[in-house]
Amino acid sequence: MSVGQGNPGVHAPPAEVQGHSGVTYTTVDESYFEARRLKRHARVWSLWALGVGAVISGHYSGWNLGLANGFGSMFFAAIIIAVMYLGLTFSIAEMSPALPHTGGAYSFARTSMGPWAGYITGIAENIEFVLTPAVIVFFISSYLSAIFGTAPEFQPVYWVLCYALFVGLNIVGVELSFKVTVTVTVLALACLAVFYVSVLLSGQFDFNRWALNIGPDGAELPNGGGPFLPMGISGIFATMPFAVWLFLAIEQLPLAAEETHDPQQDMPKGIIAGILTLIVSAFCVVFLNSGIAPGAFGIAKSGEPLLDGFRTLFGSDIAKILAAVAVIGLIASFHTIIFAFGRQIYSLSRAGYFPSFLSVTHGTRKSPHIALITGALIGLTVMLIIWFVRGSEAGATVIGGTLLNMAVAGAMLAYFMQGMSYIMLKKKFPHLARPYKSPFGSAGAAICMIIAAITLYFQFTDPVFRTAVFGVAIYYAVMMAYFLLIGRHKLILSPEEEFAVSKGESEYKSY
Repeated sequence: MSVGQGNPGVHAPPAEVQGHSGVTYTTVDESYFEARRLKRHARVWSLWALGVGAVISGHYSGWNLGLANGFGSMFFAAIIIAVMYLGLTFSIAEMSPALPHTGGAYSFARTSMGPWAGYITGIAENIEFVLTPAVIVFFISSYLSAIFGTAPEFQPVYWVLCYALFVGLNIVGVELSFKVTVTVTVLALACLAVFYVSVLLSGQFDFNRWALNIGPDGAELPNGGGPFLPMGISGIFATMPFAVWLFLAIEQLPLAAEETHDPQQDMPKGIIAGILTLIVSAFCVVFLNSGIAPGAFGIAKSGEPLLDGFRTLFGSDIAKILAAVAVIGLIASFHTIIFAFGRQIYSLSRAGYFPSFLSVTHGTRKSPHIALITGALIGLTVMLIIWFVRGSEAGATVIGGTLLNMAVAGAMLAYFMQGMSYIMLKKKFPHLARPYKSPFGSAGAAICMIIAAITLYFQFTDPVFRTAVFGVAIYYAVMMAYFLLIGRHKLILSPEEEFAVSKGESEYKSY
């Protein structure tokens, strides 16, 4: 099947299938898909950069907030979350080439469990991919404020300019978008590599003195030597949502399936290479950033931990230059996740779950420009409302904290559903052609589901995170009401839907 094209000759599913899942399909002609074509460009290198670039800002800031529970809590939480992501990425490395559609997670759930499960999964990813760049651009504006010496009230101007620039780059076309992705991802990794080598060669790394400078009561120990787990085992669970920031958004890669020359071969390689790169970098930054001044206690409260580390190594006189270098990592993630929410909104719209006009692609560029602009406007509008209603200081706390954790909560729901999708695909379609098979099988998917559920549970039990989880619940309630009343009667046989229907939707249980 060609990119972005369905089969206009296929009519609505039989009446019994419509009644079974409660959805109705609208028959469209060739012109519908002609207006929604994408262009193939990506190969393994581009996919690797897309996955790593989406995550890399989490190695610059965000993860460090978990150090408030002690270095040991961060260390073990990172191991647990890394295991979850290994289970997730190897599962999607198998599912993506078997179901090479732009829908990604929604497509996996749609094929394995029906349209309702597909929509639930799609909404979870939508929350993650729309809110994550909003959080990242907030951090970008903080760095830019330090570089140019602007007042905090000027930050919304940086948000608008960043969204305009990088949405524009994504609209220009997939070729330019991937070139920018590769460039900024390599630069961001190079910046981290310079930091890691500098720490090791500086002679300033002292694990006992700096990484272990938090006492059991959370107070700073000036001379270090504190316990490895100052908050006990419970501190590990409380830290897991922060450790997610070290890997968040690697799962966006399947969204590029219809823009990849050979998704069956290239997608698994890109996903696996990406997660292995991130695991190495994640543990380097956790150890090395914590092992120099100001130490775990200091950077646990920092909005720019990597920059603090550079200041320790090279002094404050070149802080603005270092900030300009450090912002590259944030830009890498901002640019690549804009790509992700554009494709995610595009795929749900093309299939009728969202209003179909959102999936129209640019006449010459073949990029989903309406979806890109819509996702940007939603994220930017949320930020501006918070900023002007709560004020700059309180608004910064909400954007940097609550929105971040809403993105994590959405991600955990999406991961749980993707793990379930993998297991159900194995059960329902054992003979489905799978160019790549996960070495972890269903056990890896089940472990991913368990860890995601535990992480979400501890978000809900923590008062700091609870507001974010409630925010996700409210968004879900609104979107599910839309689907119940309107969306389910407007579905279209996009490639994902047509594939699922042709595989025998009558076998599904009612969801």
